[in-house]
Amino acid sequence: MPDSVTTSAPTLMLHPRQSGLVASATLAINERRQALLAEGKTVFNFGLGQSPFPVPDRVVQSLRDNAHQKDYLPVRGLLSLRQAVSAWFARRFDLHFAADNILVAPGSKELLFLIQMALDSVLILPSPSWVSYQPQSRLAGNRAIWVDTHEEDDWCLRPAALLEACSGKLDGKTGILLLNYPNNPAGTTYRAAQLRALADAAQELGILVLSDEIYAEVDHRGEHVSIARFYPQGTVVTTGLSKWCGAGGWRLGIAAFPDSLQTLGNTVAAMASETYTSASAPIQHAAVSAFIESEEIEQYVADSRRILAFVQGIVRSRLLSCGISVPEGTGGFYLFCNFENYREKLGHKGISDSAALAEALLMEKGFACLPGTAFGRAAQELSLRLSYVDFDGDTALQQVSLIESDPEGAVHQICPRIDQAMGALTAWLEAL
Repeated sequence: MPDSVTTSAPTLMLHPRQSGLVASATLAINERRQALLAEGKTVFNFGLGQSPFPVPDRVVQSLRDNAHQKDYLPVRGLLSLRQAVSAWFARRFDLHFAADNILVAPGSKELLFLIQMALDSVLILPSPSWVSYQPQSRLAGNRAIWVDTHEEDDWCLRPAALLEACSGKLDGKTGILLLNYPNNPAGTTYRAAQLRALADAAQELGILVLSDEIYAEVDHRGEHVSIARFYPQGTVVTTGLSKWCGAGGWRLGIAAFPDSLQTLGNTVAAMASETYTSASAPIQHAAVSAFIESEEIEQYVADSRRILAFVQGIVRSRLLSCGISVPEGTGGFYLFCNFENYREKLGHKGISDSAALAEALLMEKGFACLPGTAFGRAAQELSLRLSYVDFDGDTALQQVSLIESDPEGAVHQICPRIDQAMGALTAWLEAL
């Protein structure tokens, strides 16, 4: 090798905002699960919150039909898609957003980040909250305030707690309340009266509400209400295809801005033009068929809700029978569990926090789940998030009628691995 060629690597100075940053907990647990599976081990998937259901046939066919679409689409998104989304918001949730105020992106996660990047803000997060919200705030150079919630309130935020947490702490910056419901990690949601009270508090504080409603269509009762109904001038709503249409890997997210926040929407669109440009053209064309009204999609969503409510009931009943405290999940596919009754027995195994509890379950029983600390809870709290998605969604949709006609048979036909996993968890607890 010539003397003039250097082999030393460049000196890298990471920005202080990246110090200590690690992979998202939900993605990390999935990678660990895959590694254990590759070793031939049995692993029950209660970690990554990915919809178990297949993408509806009409949407898949639309993707096939549009595979040839190769052009860059408008930064804001395909007009026919934005029009379909606008009509969907009005039809499903009585929300009225102009198509020009809807922004399409490669995942709502990207939009949540860009909105935070666009504002000199303080992020206000109920605890527990999804794992990526606080790290995104940090990456955007903003500060976050955690607001404690309580199990007896189904982990829902109280208006009084919001007002108290923000009092004198916004420092002249834009406050952003990031509200997610049905909630990840708890699977609980808000009633209309609760949302109205939170909207009043948000308006009193003069803060922005960033309402992550990605699980709206998988509210088990089909009764989702948006806080934008009560605070339309101050709420941005995000959604996408991942949770209700089984299309997480398609990466199709949406943000809807009211007229009063058009400047923010324009800023985010400009940022998009300098970063991801636009979401995939074939995916956007295919997504139109997901948002327009059709009997197939309506039936798919209704059956998905019935199945998720059924599986939630199985998991929760088994947890309660073991003395584990857990509020009822009424949306999505999550439960947030409290193992405090086992603290003494767990202590004999050297387990005194949620991270150690989750690690022990993974390594001893192949039960992959996430510790409460990943969602903003205190490390010593013995809480876990379970994502009850370890079943074949295609088979479940075909056998959905068993839920009413033969509930016991439905357990074996729809979610046998869930039943097996809960048996393994029960045995582990009994052996403590």
